[in-house]
Order: sequence, then structure tokens, then C-alpha cells
Amino acid sequence: MVTLTKLDARAVAARVTDPELPTVTLADLGVLRDVRTERDGTVVVEITPTYSGCPAMGVMRADLLHALHRAGFPSVEVRTVLSPAWSTDWITPEGRRKLAEGGIAPPGRLRSGGPARYRWSWGRPGARRTARSAARPTPRSSASSARPRARHCAAAGRVASRSST
Repeated sequence: MVTLTKLDARAVAARVTDPELPTVTLADLGVLRDVRTERDGTVVVEITPTYSGCPAMGVMRADLLHALHRAGFPSVEVRTVLSPAWSTDWITPEGRRKLAEGGIAPPGRLRSGGPARYRWSWGRPGARRTARSAARPTPRSSASSARPRARHCAAAGRVASRSST
């Protein structure tokens, strides 16, 4: 009889791909938070959605359950963990590479000091708010052609507050 271990369960869960980006695994994206085995043998998998309304969470849960059952783990529980919230900092270097190869510009890492610091340019015509963040290359550009952008977008707030009537 083969004894399955926590490391085996982690390896199986780490190979499950994201349903929306099948070239990237849940582990690559940092969605896979923890895999552990309880005393009774139940494998507990913790995942964090990339955002709170992620429609793919049900598919991720089902894919994890299926993969672990198929690998020989009879009792599996998948839990959603919302705190701390998922961050692009959790994307692994391998995940960033895979995203770039797929034509998706992987986001840069946040600075340890939190969100980007802004400076205001007062006193001259056409003054505007600019972020002090380095230019990042995209899959189709080089760092020299990329322009720095603010990390926050006001449009998301407007979209969320629109009425459906």
C-alpha cells in the first residue's frame, strides 16, 4: 500500500491550472495558499480569489477536488480564505514568465511601503498627478518605450457604483 503525504497533496494541488488562464497554475498565481493534512487524513486546501467576486472560484474548487481525489486522497476540503486579500506580489517568477509568454503584461511588485506615492505638481499650467513608479516593459514593448502609470484606476469605482436600472 502506498502512503500519500502532505507533500504529495501539495504537488498535486500545485499542478491545477487556472480555468481562465490554462497555461498558469493556481500556485503560479499565488491563489493556492496552503495545503495541509488534518489528523483524520483530510487534505485541506486553502485558496484566495484574485478578487472577491471571482466567477472562477467554483471551477477552481472543483478542479482541486477532482485532481486530489484522482491522485488517491479520499477526503478533501477546499476552503476560501479572503484575508489577507490576494496581491499581485504573490505571483511567482514562473507565473510572471508564463503570463508574459501568453501576451499578458505581468504586474510589477508593489513596494514594501505600500501603494505608490504620488506627488502633485502645483503652480504651473496643465499640472497633473503622477505616480513615482518605474516604467515597466509589456510583452510587446521594451522598458525604454513604456510609460509609468498610476497604480490606481478611478474607473473601477465608477463601474462599481453604476445602477443597473
